[in-house]
Amino acid sequence: MSATLRDVAEKAGVSIRTVSNVVSDYAHVSTRMRERVLAAIAELDYRPNPIARTLRTGRTGMLALVVPEIDVPYFSQLARDVIDAAAEVGYRVMIDQTGNDHEREKELLLGENRTMLFDGILFSPLVTRAELLEMKRATTMPLALLGEHDFDGRFDHVAIDNVAAARDAVDHLLASGRSRIAAIGAQPDEEFATPRQRTAGYEAALEAAGIEVDPELMRPSAHYGRIDGYEATVELLRMRPDAIFCYSDLLAMGAMRAIFDAGLRVPEDVAVIGIDDIEEGRFARPSLSTVSLDTPFIAREAIRAIVARIDDPSVAPTQIVAPHRLLPRESTAAV
Repeated sequence: MSATLRDVAEKAGVSIRTVSNVVSDYAHVSTRMRERVLAAIAELDYRPNPIARTLRTGRTGMLALVVPEIDVPYFSQLARDVIDAAAEVGYRVMIDQTGNDHEREKELLLGENRTMLFDGILFSPLVTRAELLEMKRATTMPLALLGEHDFDGRFDHVAIDNVAAARDAVDHLLASGRSRIAAIGAQPDEEFATPRQRTAGYEAALEAAGIEVDPELMRPSAHYGRIDGYEATVELLRMRPDAIFCYSDLLAMGAMRAIFDAGLRVPEDVAVIGIDDIEEGRFARPSLSTVSLDTPFIAREAIRAIVARIDDPSVAPTQIVAPHRLLPRESTAAV
């Protein structure tokens, strides 16, 4: 039979309330008393009852992280960093994915049992502004948005400056001597922030260089996987670009394969750059140039924001913009 609070109290020679205060990390417990209780906990191998803690504090010590696709390397890395950041402040994280399904996003955010399970939600959705407004009206759950969304003051938000990141990538291609630069990742209706912002950065870089934006060199992509990059590049090669800017590293990996399959070389014939800095790109041959997004920073700031809101729901929502960094590698070397 597992040890109880009463067993620990008897072993340490203190009250049950004192043991509870130590387990709850209550500050106003003397060092001597805390050491006695911790020694008894260790000797008895006492494990706190999470249900009892929830009833006592009204909190579960659990956060939810909701992402579109956990098998996408960017989101896998983000999940790991969120778990690490949460552990530092005493929280555990449960992960779920939406599969890019809007109804699934709403279900995970607004489900009837969510308040029984989690103290807050870290959310990286693909919803539109209108859908976020609907969610805000329907929930009081502490919520922090991660990544590519327009900030309008309703939620805590750790953002990515997609316009600047895309512009840095295209500026790098221009500086390497390329001028006929294609792009993969735009979406026809530009309903979501990520493609819209990265398209804006792409166009701004070309316009600043005095190069007219050619719609024929822009290929939409409903998804950002390798096969999507491959298929878009097969079409683009007919237009003879000398460089391709991809809205994700996975798109770029597919693009490089299509270039090789066409009998061309990277970077000699076509330079390629992505965004994300996934591990696969570092070990590709040639290694993939990219814009690195600081997922540890995103995770730390998101956890800081959500914990602050759990402690005080009245605090004003904040926006923090994560840094990014251009990483030139072999796939964009000057020829």
